[in-house]
Amino acid sequence: MDQINPTTPINPMPRHIAIIMDGNGRWAKKRGLPRKAGHKAGADALEKLAKGANELGLEHLTVYAFSTENWKRSDEEVAGIMDLLRRYLKEHIKAAKRRNFKVDMIGERSRLAPDIQEQIATLENLTKDRPGLNLHIALNYGGRDELLRAMRAMAREVAAGSLQPEQIDEEVVKRHLDTKDIPDPELMIRTSGEERISNFLLWQLAYAEFDFSPKLWPDYTIEDLKEAIYAYQYRDRRFGGRKE
Repeated sequence: MDQINPTTPINPMPRHIAIIMDGNGRWAKKRGLPRKAGHKAGADALEKLAKGANELGLEHLTVYAFSTENWKRSDEEVAGIMDLLRRYLKEHIKAAKRRNFKVDMIGERSRLAPDIQEQIATLENLTKDRPGLNLHIALNYGGRDELLRAMRAMAREVAAGSLQPEQIDEEVVKRHLDTKDIPDPELMIRTSGEERISNFLLWQLAYAEFDFSPKLWPDYTIEDLKEAIYAYQYRDRRFGGRKE
């Protein structure tokens, strides 16, 4: 954690935190367990962290669950992740009535199995009016893929005459992204000691602060999140400008 001056924080608590949940496989390997056990432990860690983040009053939490590149993994591992996703969605659907946070998905979901797509739609509909944390789960998501889909959508509008090229500005691009109704993250966390963003929220992370934790994702706790938030609050954020 960065050295912190024990004075009044420079920044308020972030509205939106993004997390790359990395290290499930290494967590399992260290314990002599199959990779699917690591993914299960990672799902449990997300459940605990989401509850804690909701209690902290965080507005938005976006987690990288399955990338467009993850299809390159073995058929066995991908199938295991998808089965775990089915169980995770089923449990959230059952618990939706007693939880106050909203759950939705970002990413290109058409490649997901029809039953998973149906579960996602059910969960989104059940939780859409919840007043607490907005949990955004990135599934079959890639930052470049998101930007390509946005560009194609804008190109179709230009071809149809409903959008002029000179009208395309940052706000127009944002309206075509998966996160069009979500504020950009102020803080991005990656676990497991890796220090890269791996095609995650390429547009949205332009001015985010980064926090790289050495902990493997299943070991990451709400106390670790609190420390990352505390460190963030003392970062000097200039957004390309200068402070006199």
